[in-house]
Amino acid sequence: MVQRGRIAALAGLGLAVLGIPSLAAAGEGSFVSLGDFPSRQVAPRKVVVWLPPGYDPKGERHAVLYMHDGQNLFDPGTATGRQPWDVHKRLAALLEAGALRPAIIVGIASGRERAREYGPAAAVEALAPALRASLLGDPPIPGGQPTLSEEYLRFIVDELKPAVDARFRTSPERADTFIMGSSMGGLISLYALARYPEVFAGAACLSTHWPLTTNFNLLTDKDDPRPVRYAAAYFDWLARKLPRAGRHKLYFDHGDATLDALYAPYQQQVDAIVRAKGYRAGVDWISQVFPGAAHSEPAWRERVEVPLRFLLSR
Repeated sequence: MVQRGRIAALAGLGLAVLGIPSLAAAGEGSFVSLGDFPSRQVAPRKVVVWLPPGYDPKGERHAVLYMHDGQNLFDPGTATGRQPWDVHKRLAALLEAGALRPAIIVGIASGRERAREYGPAAAVEALAPALRASLLGDPPIPGGQPTLSEEYLRFIVDELKPAVDARFRTSPERADTFIMGSSMGGLISLYALARYPEVFAGAACLSTHWPLTTNFNLLTDKDDPRPVRYAAAYFDWLARKLPRAGRHKLYFDHGDATLDALYAPYQQQVDAIVRAKGYRAGVDWISQVFPGAAHSEPAWRERVEVPLRFLLSR
């Protein structure tokens, strides 16, 4: 009767409660679509939940990993270049080996407002108006808010997470709640942990796009100082607001090819901030370089096991 009540409540929110056709082979778990998840904060978007092999709705509780750009995680039909991360396959293998705690993945699709939703609002709002104007385009994109990241995080924390915790056998505690993304998804993952340190125990940030801007005319001009100024605004905020070590895990990485070739000097500044906050390399903080790795889904697929092990270790 209780389960029927939960299903009815989810149906009232417009959520699908049936499993979608599985993309996973035997032993790779199963998927449940939450459909176009409604929100009062941001536009509806597709949310897919991966349940590990042997998941029992009456069994042990699971950690939860929230991941951005959900369309790129599981399905070749929706992934950029038809190259998904296959993160469920990596996690299923690690769980089978007993290397990690039981875990669920929640894949949150991105859409047309990705740059605004993933851009850290506190940093963007600290910029001078002229810098803000060129952040997302040149000429500037007219109208609208420069960022929607506060709304996006409220969507995850106040709307999506309660629904996931009600529907699935999760551990809702901070110690079992994690967040991960790549590129601008790395920006918003770190921002989520810093804004909601009581909600998230760890953040994994792959190939983090520290220059913040999606105005690629700026990124290709080595003499343009604006990307450095954008990043500095975020770094100033992190130096003040990133929680001190003791209750969180932070993972960073990047390659050295394509767009990732820009990131090393920025990442070194972040590492200095993290170190000053008391985080210990290899204990509650990892910052790693992958020589030859590009800014791409195949590159992230190749190394996603590293942050999975780090965040979800027993």
